[in-house]
Amino acid sequence: MADDKSMKPVSGEEVETDGIYENEWGREETLKRGDEFPFDPVMGQTEWELTSFPLESQEQEMYKDTSGNTKPRLHIDRGDK
Repeated sequence: MADDKSMKPVSGEEVETDGIYENEWGREETLKRGDEFPFDPVMGQTEWELTSFPLESQEQEMYKDTSGNTKPRLHIDRGDK
């Protein structure tokens, strides 16, 4: 029986930590918080494991344009202030 009882994130789940992730087939992806774990083009749904955190130079590149994963804020303008 395996000693590791943790559940790795799978395709379709939201990324919680910026970093470089690798799936069980060896494919690496640089993902940032708020992204969705991608499906493998051949195998479909797969597990992902965080292999390393991004370098400073990679972080700057990752956050140039964050409009792709920014959801609209849901608030009501009550107009009383």
